[in-house]
Amino acid sequence: MVPERAEVQVRPGVEGDLEALTDLYNHYVNETAITFDTALFTPEERRPWLLSHPVDGPYRLLVATGADPRRILGYATSSPFRAKPAYATSVETTVYVAPDAGRRGVGTLLYRGLFEALAGEGLHRAYAGVAQPNEASTRLHERFGFRHVGTYREVGRKFGRWWDVAWYEKEL
Repeated sequence: MVPERAEVQVRPGVEGDLEALTDLYNHYVNETAITFDTALFTPEERRPWLLSHPVDGPYRLLVATGADPRRILGYATSSPFRAKPAYATSVETTVYVAPDAGRRGVGTLLYRGLFEALAGEGLHRAYAGVAQPNEASTRLHERFGFRHVGTYREVGRKFGRWWDVAWYEKEL
């Protein structure tokens, strides 16, 4: 059973979370088209990703935990939107929630914490790509003020079929 919302804690991700974060991400790699990665990761392969999200600054990693602080219920990140310097005030955000976390508001708590952490970082826009269909993610992004700005049609191929990605934008 997943803890009630009041028991969910959101905190910065740390090195000790790497294995649980990798397991959670690998679920989405193996079972869904939510990510377009197609090969499972080892924790060591995911370490550079984790280290690219320090405790402060515009590129964050927040995790949600329940009564057991070692069990990751989900995570949210902000990452560079594009590599070129003129994009420095834009970030790409994402949320992954453990499949057994249910509809307990974990994604909402993570995004609330992420956007609070990003306030004052001098950012201008946040972007999010949502593989389609994904009604839960679409609702979450719209709840946080993201607006749909376009859809890349059949941009990814996974599990023998083509997938669209809807792009969302939020003023920060």
